[in-house]
Amino acid sequence: MSAPGAGPADARPDAAAGGRLSHRQILTIFAGLMIGMFLAALDQTIVATSIRTIADDLGGLSLQAWATTAYLITATITTPLYGKLSDLFGRKPLFLTAISIFLVGSAACTFATSMYQLAAFRGIQGLGAGGVFSLALTIIGDIVAPRERARYQGYFVAVFGTSSVLGPVAGGFFAGHADILGITGWRWVFLINVPLGIIALIVVTKVLNVPHIKRKHRIDWLGAIALTVALVPLLIVAEQGRRWGWHSTSALVCYAVGVVGIGAFLVLERRIGDDALLPLRFFSNGVFGWGSIAAFVAGIGMFGVLALLPLYLQIVKGSSPTKAGLQTLPLVLGIMSMSVFSGQLISRTGRYKVWPVIGLSLMIVGAALLSRVDVDTPYWRTALIMIVFGWGLGSNMQPLTLAVQNAMPPRDMGVATASATFFRQMGGTLGTAVFLSVLFSELGGRVADNFRTASATPQFQAAVADPAVVAHPANEPILEAVQGGTEPSLEDSSFLSAADPVLSRPILDGFADSMSVVFVAGSAVLVIGLFAVIMMKEVPLRTQSGVDARRAEELNAVETLAPSATPVAVPAEACGEQDGTGNGWPRKSSWPRE
Repeated sequence: MSAPGAGPADARPDAAAGGRLSHRQILTIFAGLMIGMFLAALDQTIVATSIRTIADDLGGLSLQAWATTAYLITATITTPLYGKLSDLFGRKPLFLTAISIFLVGSAACTFATSMYQLAAFRGIQGLGAGGVFSLALTIIGDIVAPRERARYQGYFVAVFGTSSVLGPVAGGFFAGHADILGITGWRWVFLINVPLGIIALIVVTKVLNVPHIKRKHRIDWLGAIALTVALVPLLIVAEQGRRWGWHSTSALVCYAVGVVGIGAFLVLERRIGDDALLPLRFFSNGVFGWGSIAAFVAGIGMFGVLALLPLYLQIVKGSSPTKAGLQTLPLVLGIMSMSVFSGQLISRTGRYKVWPVIGLSLMIVGAALLSRVDVDTPYWRTALIMIVFGWGLGSNMQPLTLAVQNAMPPRDMGVATASATFFRQMGGTLGTAVFLSVLFSELGGRVADNFRTASATPQFQAAVADPAVVAHPANEPILEAVQGGTEPSLEDSSFLSAADPVLSRPILDGFADSMSVVFVAGSAVLVIGLFAVIMMKEVPLRTQSGVDARRAEELNAVETLAPSATPVAVPAEACGEQDGTGNGWPRKSSWPRE
């Protein structure tokens, strides 16, 4: 089953009769995939814009990383499990399960009364989100050949582009209203997922019928448990290390449990062999090994920057949630334009390695330039930097996944795709937790230093003595902190937008300076990813879809087991694409459905 598009056969009404999907059938399946991906993509952008308002309302700005990290932890851990289970039981039931769990978590988030509750419910969301993205990418690999994938790239760019535009606007709208229909405004950020999810379930149930070849199997539950034991404590200490102390007893316990979990995971994966959650033989493939490192590092940079930019725009520049969402559109423009451009050239030339190299280079430059942004930086300059960083992301997102899918055996399509997504999510989880931890670790000391310096200036002294300034409620947290010789509490930062500019300036400078430290660190880490993609070998792109390649693989295995069988002449017109050795294989008149 090769992806149509290479010749006039696409237009034949009986294109599917020879055992492959027509262009129209592929688009029908894509409709189900896109609505599921839109649901998860919208959630990421809508929450990112409104998280400051949510954290302020629940009294925990510095705890906001928990809500993001909990989501990423569960999404990361379940990603390889979805990939393995979909290889064994089929894509459709797992895709429907993922969407259903995501809906349950979304509904639960609307009832959160604290940041810790919100983090727990976001964790449930992540259990579903871990399957939505990875399974969608896997199904694409099943039905579309790597060389032809750019033909359909625009549909997914449209999904991410639309969610990137609607998400910030919707998030800002909901967060900007005290209540809508008697429900607190920000709770609609999660409640909106419910009707969208129901539509997704209906569409996916109706249109998503992807061929599945059943195999004997064992489910690696022990491996999944060991992976959980390994990752959760390490990610928790990444988030809480600044509060506990990186060498505290709690941190050391987390390190120890994580190391034991990693050791147990490696032992279990080696013992179970090909049925492993993450087969260790994958790492003997250079493309998979270096590609996983590159995806991990790119995830750190991607999620780290996406977590900090809305904070910069809302806190440092004073933008409303809606305005901040719209101000991130240059980043979206960069991602969309480069994703389409690189995809088209990959389809024409068959060469893909150059794009991750360009992408990581642009991400390094973009993160370094963001470290120079401060309170007085004009928006147009920040927008240009966002475009550069977006170009970097657009050059990386699809080519790295494409490289891994193309290099791994067709029968491992689900596990390989999920593993690539796993490492990117793992990087994003770690990057978000560590970057926000570094931000708030730096913030307190820098704000305190800024207040000590500012308090000696005539402007600050005049503001403190001004009766109108003293009487304004928004200035109260700052004045109380100055009188007490401490820095203001930033668990609720909403007062900054209305506070006197002279009094709030030390805090805004502290945020900007702390973010600069984080962006410099992110730029340095991305250099590792650039080295990884340079080392990654480029394998010629297959012209077969995953299902075609898997059928050819199984047919060759049967022929190997029965070499004495009498050859049967097969008409040339009944054969599919060549397997690279000059031998075709008979097409099936129909595929098994799930």
